[in-house]
Amino acid sequence: MADVELVADQPVKETVGLAHIAEEEGFDGVWVTDHYNNRNPFVALTAIAGATEEVQIGPGITNPYYAHPAYTANAVATLDEYSDGRARLGLGPGDPNTLAALEIERESPLYEVLDAVKLTRALLSGEKVTEEGLAKDAKLNYETRVVPVYVGAQGPNMLRMAADHGDGILINASHPDDFVWSLEQIDENETDAEIVAYTSFSVSEDREAAKKAARQPVAFVASASPPPVLERHGIDTELADEIGGHVERGEFSTAFGKVSDAMLDAFSVWGTPEECGERIDALYETGVDTVVVGSPLGPEPEDAIRIASELV
Repeated sequence: MADVELVADQPVKETVGLAHIAEEEGFDGVWVTDHYNNRNPFVALTAIAGATEEVQIGPGITNPYYAHPAYTANAVATLDEYSDGRARLGLGPGDPNTLAALEIERESPLYEVLDAVKLTRALLSGEKVTEEGLAKDAKLNYETRVVPVYVGAQGPNMLRMAADHGDGILINASHPDDFVWSLEQIDENETDAEIVAYTSFSVSEDREAAKKAARQPVAFVASASPPPVLERHGIDTELADEIGGHVERGEFSTAFGKVSDAMLDAFSVWGTPEECGERIDALYETGVDTVVVGSPLGPEPEDAIRIASELV
């Protein structure tokens, strides 16, 4: 299985065009990222639904801090209805640096995400929901389907929760070592959850161009990674914090320029088609079910989707 992630940082029509190419090239699904400072993912996903016929679609990923889980459940149910049952939902704790720009603190991300998963499932099942601090006799007023819920996870507790409660586990990583470690945290024989490698991907025949394009997402991933992940790859935690500070202040060019080669290797799949193909093969060999070809895709996204379709 293979999916594509699209970042809604461009006009919706362009995002729709990339989604259409992904479907033509045989990808199984399209995820659209959810960041408050980009285009609204549900608007983009609705447009994608109207321009495609088979690919699964959903926000990858949204979080319980941007909107009340009931509002998110309503949005994904509406998308599912419009797309004839092709919707799915990616839920996770959100990027701490992006949330910090809105003065949102992630106090108990594990429980916040778990509550969101449970509330969403209940509402989509047609139940009337009462949950202290979240809902009192809340119910959707139309017939819905319980869409698949994928949980974004990195740490051991979130991974185990995702294995217990998610239809899929979106592991935001690009290095085989991270998946070996992640799968050690859960019992694959005790979960039916789909194991998804949610990679930062940048492919091009021009190796340096691919490397340059990879710097942007890696800056966000490295700055948001917990110390144990950084230490696993021998990455300077102070440098990661420094990059995070630049991201939080909107100093993006400075942040991208500070990304090290070690960060690029740990947090992205980048390089020529041959190099990227070798890394993708290594990811599948760890036990991953699905690889998401994530942003930036490459210096030329349309070409990158076509190249990636041959690799995954």
